[in-house]
Amino acid sequence: MVNEQTKIPLKLLPAWRICRGSMSTQPTTATDPERTAHRNRGSEPEGRYRFPPGLDVNLLWYALRRFLPVDPIALFSHLGNTYGDIAHYKLAHRHIVYLNHPEYIREVLVVQHANFIKERVQQRSKILLGNGMITADGDTHWGQRRVAQPAFHRQRIATHAGEIVRRAVELREQWQPDSEVDIYREMMHYSLGVVGSAFFGRDLGEEVVALNSAVSDIMDVYHPLVLLPGIRTLLKIPFTPLRKAIRARDAIHAMADRLIDQHRLQDDNGDLLSMMLNAERQMQWSDEDLRGQVVTIFLAGYETMAIALTWTWYFLSQNPDVEARMHAEIQEALGDRVPVYEDLPRLQYTEMVLAESMRLYPPAWAMGREAVRDFALGEWSFPAGTTVLMSQYVMHRDPRYFDDPLKFVPERHTPEARAGRPRGTYLPFGMGPRQCIGESFAWMEGVLTLATLVQRFRVELVPGQRIEPQPLFTLRPKYGICMTLKSRG
Repeated sequence: MVNEQTKIPLKLLPAWRICRGSMSTQPTTATDPERTAHRNRGSEPEGRYRFPPGLDVNLLWYALRRFLPVDPIALFSHLGNTYGDIAHYKLAHRHIVYLNHPEYIREVLVVQHANFIKERVQQRSKILLGNGMITADGDTHWGQRRVAQPAFHRQRIATHAGEIVRRAVELREQWQPDSEVDIYREMMHYSLGVVGSAFFGRDLGEEVVALNSAVSDIMDVYHPLVLLPGIRTLLKIPFTPLRKAIRARDAIHAMADRLIDQHRLQDDNGDLLSMMLNAERQMQWSDEDLRGQVVTIFLAGYETMAIALTWTWYFLSQNPDVEARMHAEIQEALGDRVPVYEDLPRLQYTEMVLAESMRLYPPAWAMGREAVRDFALGEWSFPAGTTVLMSQYVMHRDPRYFDDPLKFVPERHTPEARAGRPRGTYLPFGMGPRQCIGESFAWMEGVLTLATLVQRFRVELVPGQRIEPQPLFTLRPKYGICMTLKSRG
């Protein structure tokens, strides 16, 4: 076990202004009688519905008073600490319920999944992503998933291992000992290249830089995009940051259109885009539908693993004992040769390091659903249209399931440790029928990439930086992370 604490500053809400009770950084327990009684009191029923306790003041009014969006991680942490397993508040006219217990999460994502669609933030994302697998619902989503599923079968995934390792070797040969790099930028460019070749049969080359810049431009306006009313009208106003995001979206769409057009002119090579093209007529997809699929797979496929790798490098720099053990495992399994797919069972500690990184900083840090019909969770009942929110970031740090949760401890992810936790306590790729279709590919990419790069390099954090997670569509490092590359000789 490692003793270093993970200390990342968060802008906490002045919660005493908007909530019943006082702000606490300690988890709610049955031995805290005042807050337990408060938590069990419940809200006054509205008609035939019964809502759990939560914020007294409408969250929209609070945000407007501050002229700033509410920090969602601080909000979710406060709700869990103050109200326990479930909490209620309102945003304008909309009912919001926040879930902080694995059984409630399982109930929504697995048991009652057919009653829920993607919530408002995901629906707003269609403006940029189109109606792809992340944003689509119902028959449209299941049709898209059915088409893509063969590309993520274990046998198909294994065929991409060589390309992943080839690109990792190429990257480590470009790295110069004792040079400083933004490891976040390095991992974004690297993962873009992997996704381009694995799923779309294309070496993106110099396009990688432009695409990464376009995605950053979109993320810069994430909060206005998902929160402002009348966003489609606002996006048409010239000379605003919002218009910059639209230009970035158009650049990504143009890339997707080029990939599609090039694929139409070549033979079927069995990659994911070929599968989509083969299914295009059967699924009655328009050109816009096909483009939405490509953009969604492209962005989700590279962004998630790039961020996971970035935070893993950060934790390796802060935990030298973990880094040394991981390097020893790699040396014992590989010697001087590069890894292959068959080495994955011998790189279990490397996988545990990646898993622990995604526990503390899950790239997908929150999930949301919207109820199609009235529903109940335990003793509480809610109307159709209620938004249900869950946070992997908060659940992964719950001391009920993870002792001393801020410590970086890869051993939390041994088979025995995983079996001892309830389902729904660790879910970096989601849960239920809509669990990430690319999870197996992501684990393979992450482990093979780390094994290849750690063979030759370790990293040291450049001092004096501000390291802060930024909860946008994914949990990016807000200011990047500069590292000094140290060769192993």
